[in-house]
Amino acid sequence: MIRIAAASRARFCGLALFAAAPLLSGCASVIPVTADPARPAVSMPAPSRPLGQPRPYIPRPSERVGVAVQPIPATPRAPLAAAAVPADATTAAASGVTRGPDFSMLGVTAEQAAAALAAFRISCPSVQRRADASGLTRSADWTESCAAAASWADSDAAAFFARYFGTVQVGTGAAFVTGYYEPEIAASRIRQPGYDVPIYRRPADLVEVDLGQFADDLKGRRIRGRVDGSSFVPYYDRIAIESGALEGRGLELAWAADAAEFFFLQVQGSGRLRLPDGSVMRIGYDGQNGRSYVGIGKLLLDRGELQRGQASMQGILDHLRADPVRGAAVMNENPSWVFFRELTGPGPLGALGVPVTGRVSVAADPKYVPLGAPVFLSLDRAEPNGLWVAQDTGGAIKGANRFDSFWGAGEEARAIAGGMQARGSALLLLPRASIARLLPEG
Repeated sequence: MIRIAAASRARFCGLALFAAAPLLSGCASVIPVTADPARPAVSMPAPSRPLGQPRPYIPRPSERVGVAVQPIPATPRAPLAAAAVPADATTAAASGVTRGPDFSMLGVTAEQAAAALAAFRISCPSVQRRADASGLTRSADWTESCAAAASWADSDAAAFFARYFGTVQVGTGAAFVTGYYEPEIAASRIRQPGYDVPIYRRPADLVEVDLGQFADDLKGRRIRGRVDGSSFVPYYDRIAIESGALEGRGLELAWAADAAEFFFLQVQGSGRLRLPDGSVMRIGYDGQNGRSYVGIGKLLLDRGELQRGQASMQGILDHLRADPVRGAAVMNENPSWVFFRELTGPGPLGALGVPVTGRVSVAADPKYVPLGAPVFLSLDRAEPNGLWVAQDTGGAIKGANRFDSFWGAGEEARAIAGGMQARGSALLLLPRASIARLLPEG
């Protein structure tokens, strides 16, 4: 699976091709809405293509499809024995935590520890400001470790984690991990022959509503939509947007060459646009239409159109291009649409608002993992094993011990992320003050 890397995805986190869960990072608390087919569409300027007639898909591959790398098998650590998780648990605290082994027992390499320390260090300002929805930490818990991280030598990073952190397992500890990367696709800042797939900015009429303002039992829950007369209705879905619902409003940030590659860039949540003159334009997540994310890989598997082993990003792209008419229809079965903004600074950005780092950053569900916390993964696939830092979220990344690993940019990152699926166990590294409160001795 691949996920999206974006600013506050509230970002779509990742290339979640197989999931049917709601979309995006930062959207962790956004409730998808379903359109009312009985409600008439709002009047709007006539687009160049009649509403209800989706854009045809013309394959113009801008990036070599390639193949997913063959997994390197590994033997994961078994999850720790733990009490049963309550059926109504919706956070890490409610799911229960079990004390884990000392950090020195995990076998983290010096290189992994140094990379994780660098990522943790840049996350600290956000970590100390952010309310932890998991129920595991308080802002003050991070003060000591963040102060130490500022001047701690990367060469002695393992000692840093051993001194300031303990490990815990959330719930059963059974982990499932997918992957995402920063794609690069062909695009143009202006519409021209061969570049006719619009990449839209966030529309001004896309409204996010905090339902907690209306009822206490809805605190933390949000929906997205638009105002139609005196009613608040779901925002346009993918078919409506592909049929011209946003045309003529000056929202085009750029124009992509290939609709399928842009579809996967939306799943990732950020990416690079290779412009005709060879320069690169970076774009990042700037909102989503509030519709539920539907993983087309799972759809194709369930229908028997793809077999196990073919449902990597690369296999799905091959399938879409083999029958462009059918390919367009399949993509339109995912009603979610992601909007972008141009990035001019470091990136891609994760939900903490800081750059994510390849082979270091993971997306997680903030209800189960405090964003900014280090995470140790032990899986049946060797590539993602080791120490990571939770710096992002994703629409399909829901629940305890569910992670989306970020692999950076380029061919190798694409090959690994495109077919990444791994299972095993996970441990969170929490400040010792948090563990003392959660698991008092004796």
